Amino acid sequence: MKTAWKVTAAVVLIGGSVWAGSLMNSQAEGAGVTNQPGTSDDPVVTKSYVDQAIQQALKGGGGGSTTPTVPTTPTEPSKPSTPAEGGNSGSSSSSADEVKIVDVKPGQILIASAGTEFVVRAGKAAIYSEDKNGVADLTDGIDISNGGAVKNNHLLSFPRAGRGIQVQEGNTHNITVMVRGGYQIK
Repeated sequence: MKTAWKVTAAVVLIGGSVWAGSLMNSQAEGAGVTNQPGTSDDPVVTKSYVDQAIQQALKGGGGGSTTPTVPTTPTEPSKPSTPAEGGNSGSSSSSADEVKIVDVKPGQILIASAGTEFVVRAGKAAIYSEDKNGVADLTDGIDISNGGAVKNNHLLSFPRAGRGIQVQEGNTHNITVMVRGGYQIK
């Protein structure tokens, strides 16, 4: 008789657990557990959803008459540039977001278009500016004036065209720069 009691208790216990689990599952479905990630009903957002939303915003957003002034094909370091501004040719927003790696030799000047960002990755660089105004070092939150040293791996912002960077005086090694936006090499 003990065996029949144990079997009956086990069946009731397992059956009750299955029934309770199905009740919890049906209640959870109403709470949004089965919603697609990244929808407005689900607060969890996946990377692919964010990438899609950004791409849609870039394609459909704006539409105004103003476009960034960045060249469609930036000048390569081995080819000297002849345009006066480096940003006079039209562009698309995808080239403005693209990061280029540029090597600058001693004696050359990497001139930024308005809105361009630089990060010096290797070498010793100095700011070049035709006037007394400098360049914003966004990492330190300071303004670096003409001839001032640039720290490696610091984000530099060029709000106006005509300013740039060059190899520090006395150095014979190139500088390697990550560039986002328009530029030219003089």
